[in-house]
Amino acid sequence: MEYRQMGRTGTRVSQLCLGTMNFGGRTDEATSIQIINEALDAGINWIDTADVYGRGVSEGIVAKALAENGKRDQVVLTTKAVANMGDGPNDWGASAYHLTRACEASLRRLRTDRIDLYLLHIVDRNTPIDEILNTLDTLVKQGKILYVGTSKWPVTMILEGIALAERYNLPRFVMEQPPYQILDRCIEKELVWMCMRHGIGIMPWGPLAYGLLGGRYRKGQPPPADGRFAKAGPDHTRYTPAALEAVEKLIPLAEAHGCTLAEFAHAWLPTRPGITGPIIGPATLEHLRSALRSCEVKLTGEELKAVDEIVPPGTWVSDFYHGNVYAPMVKMVAEPL
Repeated sequence: MEYRQMGRTGTRVSQLCLGTMNFGGRTDEATSIQIINEALDAGINWIDTADVYGRGVSEGIVAKALAENGKRDQVVLTTKAVANMGDGPNDWGASAYHLTRACEASLRRLRTDRIDLYLLHIVDRNTPIDEILNTLDTLVKQGKILYVGTSKWPVTMILEGIALAERYNLPRFVMEQPPYQILDRCIEKELVWMCMRHGIGIMPWGPLAYGLLGGRYRKGQPPPADGRFAKAGPDHTRYTPAALEAVEKLIPLAEAHGCTLAEFAHAWLPTRPGITGPIIGPATLEHLRSALRSCEVKLTGEELKAVDEIVPPGTWVSDFYHGNVYAPMVKMVAEPL
């Protein structure tokens, strides 16, 4: 297992981050704890969760595993807030009111005195960034969080946060968590070089494009009935003919290398500039073991060039980034006052 600096900080994290979105839902508690233990034994020292995953269930499972194995202080623990946690008008968002309560609730569920990396899970277009950063500053000074970052934030808002942080000596973003994989390379247009320029790490989610890069979805075949795209229609923005065509071209590259398509896709991400480590989201032990095997897959220059020919840098054939980051902004601007 390789380790990399977490943005411009002195903290080092593993080249894979263990994502826990499936824990307590698709993956039962016992299997989830097995996955955590095996991941830590393999050298992963970075776990990502969120308050909204099962409305706290995932955080609780992570806490139980770390309490049982005694490895809390060997883990860079990441959780997220802002997403909807209830039916009340202040049960979501990045306001001081919600963010303070969300952090306290995560600390209780995680059974820890600190959150090592606290991410703003989605954009709250209503709360001013100065209010957000001042709230985070209070939590940092209280010792409840160490580092702060964003997830699915547009470049302009990240830069606004950096400017305010520098001007008023507030916590500076050290990590962004965007969707990124072979089928959607849109972050290469602007986000990657901005993050590299300002010392912000990148921890991509969805490295297998919701299973498209897992080998389950094939051109000319109906999607699996239990898959995310089981009911995808002809206008689906992710399950597209172009994505399936790209998969058919990628599979021979993986086979020629002697690995699965999933392992090839996982191995591709650490080769990209600016990437700290992708978030793997195993639902089974075999999913985890496949991701771990990808650490031994070393892609050649010719293989990387072949990927560029299939999905050129900065382009996409399956829309994850625009739909998550810029489409909501476009909708807001288009809505009548």
